[in-house]
Amino acid sequence: MVLISSVLAGLIYTVVVFLPPAIGFDANDAYTRVLGQIPRILIGGWIAVWVGGILNDYILAKMKVWTKGKHLWTRTIGSTIVGEGANTVLFYIIALYAIIPTGLLITSILSGWFLKVVVEVVMTPVTYRVVAKLKKAEGEDYYDTDTNFNPLIIRQ
Repeated sequence: MVLISSVLAGLIYTVVVFLPPAIGFDANDAYTRVLGQIPRILIGGWIAVWVGGILNDYILAKMKVWTKGKHLWTRTIGSTIVGEGANTVLFYIIALYAIIPTGLLITSILSGWFLKVVVEVVMTPVTYRVVAKLKKAEGEDYYDTDTNFNPLIIRQ
């Protein structure tokens, strides 16, 4: 539903940018400049979340196999470094390249990525407790040894 809503919002903002302004509204240039970026921002967000999520899941699963299920903290933080790194770089470049100065773009990417990793590090103790409770409740500890991570495969 979120995807459908954001597509609808993007379409509405695109149409609104091309409509004539109300009589007496003298800020139409700023209005169209801001709202005209929304479809690009939405597309950047969709691509970033999709790619970042796939990379995060893949790294997390493969590291679990490589570490034989040990050192959960290396898996969660390592997958966050890769997945959120890709997410942050893709989003900022797609949504804001040539909109904000390059120096600010790079600073934003690095600080956003850093903050996401810091949140993962800070939340690691909580992750340990949640994972332990889930494993106990489900009675399962799955290893993705034969999982096909191709995101383009559609299964029926």
